[in-house]
Formats: sequence, C-alpha cells, structure tokens
Amino acid sequence: MASKADVAVELTADTDYREETRVLQWDDDVRAVLAARQARPTLQELGVERSRNMLEQAPRRHGPEMRSVRSTEFDGPHGSVPVRIYSPEGCDSPAPALVWFHGGGMIMGSLESWDHLARALAVASGAVVVNVGYRLAPEHRYPVANDEAYAAVEWVAAQHDSLGVDPARIAVGGDSAGGSLAAAAALRARDDGGPALVQQVLVYPGIERRTARASMIEFGDSPFLCATDVDWMKSLYLGDDPAADDAYGVPALAADLSGLPAAIVVSARFDPLRDGVEEFGARLRAAGVETALLRYPGVGHGFLVQIGSFARADAALAEIGALVRAKFALARASFDVDGAGLERRS
Repeated sequence: MASKADVAVELTADTDYREETRVLQWDDDVRAVLAARQARPTLQELGVERSRNMLEQAPRRHGPEMRSVRSTEFDGPHGSVPVRIYSPEGCDSPAPALVWFHGGGMIMGSLESWDHLARALAVASGAVVVNVGYRLAPEHRYPVANDEAYAAVEWVAAQHDSLGVDPARIAVGGDSAGGSLAAAAALRARDDGGPALVQQVLVYPGIERRTARASMIEFGDSPFLCATDVDWMKSLYLGDDPAADDAYGVPALAADLSGLPAAIVVSARFDPLRDGVEEFGARLRAAGVETALLRYPGVGHGFLVQIGSFARADAALAEIGALVRAKFALARASFDVDGAGLERRS
C-alpha cells in the first residue's frame, strides 16, 4: 500500500524535477547528505577516469571483521580474473556461497570499493561471498564482463572443495550493473546446463537500456543516477545500437524467465530504474519463479552501499540477508532429506 509520502510525490510528478526535490520524501539521513553535497557534473561530464577516481576515493566505513579474507584469481575466457573470498565467523562447513558482482555502470567499481559491502553481505547471509573483479568498459566491451561473471560461477562450482563451499548451495547476486550480470549469469546457467544455482539476488539491477517508464521520467534527473548517465554507460559497454542487444547483455529482453533460480529483487522508491526492475520481478513471478519483491522508500539508486550511513540501507541489508539465509537453509534441508532418502533406498 502506498504511504502518504509516496502519494504526495506522485501528485507532484508533473513538476520540474529540480522543484520536485524540495518535496520528495527522502529519508532524513539521505536528505542531510544531499543538502551537504555540492552540485557536481554528471558522470558523463566527468568522463570515465574522473568517475572512477571519484568512486574509489569516496569515504566509506570498513566492513565487519571476517574469519578469513583471501584474494586469488582464476583463468577466465579473457585472461585472469581477480576474486576476493570472504568467510564470516560461524558459517556452515561446507558453506553456502554467494558470488557477487559489484555495481558501477560497467565502467567503474572494484574489489576495494565494494569490500565493505561484501563483508556486510557475508555476515548478513551467513555465506561465503566471492567478490568478482570483472573487467570494465570501455576498455572491455560486451560480452567480456558477462563472460567473466559466468566463468566465476563455473569456477566456484568446480573449486567448491578447495573453497570450502557446498556445491548444492551456490547463488549469484549483484547491485546495479552487477545485478544485471547476476541475472544474466542465472539465464546462462539455465540455458547452458551450468551450475544449479539456488537463488539470485538482484539489487536495483540495470537490466535494460533507458526506456520511457514513469520512474525514469520522474526521477531521470536524480542526484544519485540520471537518465543521461544510464544511456552513456550502457553505450560504453553494449555499444550504441540497441538492435544488437541480446538477453545476456540486456536481461529484460529474455523472452522466457521460467526455470530460473528463486529471486530476491530489490528496488528503491526514487530510483529511475525502479519500474523496469519491478516489472522484471513481476515477470519472474509470472513465469513461476519464487520471487521476493522488495521496494525501499526514502532512498534512491545505489543506497545499499551506504550501509553504516543510511538507516534504510542497514535495514535492507538485514532483510535481504535474512531471506538469503532462509533460502540457503531450505536448500540444505532439502538436500539432507533427499540424501537420506537415497541412503534408505540403497
């Protein structure tokens, strides 16, 4: 049910965005950040290198301590791919695994800048998190990052013994651009008969190019992500011709979403991507995929990386983590029952 705040915003949706920001019901801590932030150019105006530097230099809190953190690499289809493996205290042995792809519009982000979120996800989910340092555009265009994301899933499944991972409890996830990679990896695993994934965690995923959806029009000048930057970053990775797109590069184009792993689909109230994300979640449900749809009010695109700073991010992390834990626990219980049944029949 829409809150009074949501209704108030929708009633002002035909106003100019710069005027509308005065009445948008941002959470208080988000509003404080926006009030203190000086006006800055769009990402496109900054360019690739300055955008990367801005992201890497952004202040962020250190994530929780881990039982172990290990950096390694694997041989991918385009060269070696760095990964960082986070094992939280108290996780199962062998542990469930969440293969995570960071955000950054396919052009920025790194293992370092997503270290705090990977740590927090490991604690919240009770899983080993494998954070993947895929190659970035424009130096490496489609399908490089997608190939490396899927290769990471295959590598975790193949190396489960050495990683201490339960091969029956592997999931994929990602935020923003990483959510698109996770959705594509789930599609490819289904299509190629790859690792049997337990779940996919899609946090405001960039699963399509810009379309004229209501949220894109209302919030297309968002201080956290604007419509022109969506166009720019998509073109840097996918190219300029939408006619060349396929369902792995643009998961929203997938005609058939049946047979995919259970999904957690997260959206933000004031995110220009919101409506496309929620439609994808609804399509998953309609295709028979067990899907949890979570919309968080008071925040915009990218809010989850603000754990420790935004109360809504902390709440979302706890809720997402609890859902991931529950699905992993159910998968283990199902495996134990099936295993016991096989033993009784032998």
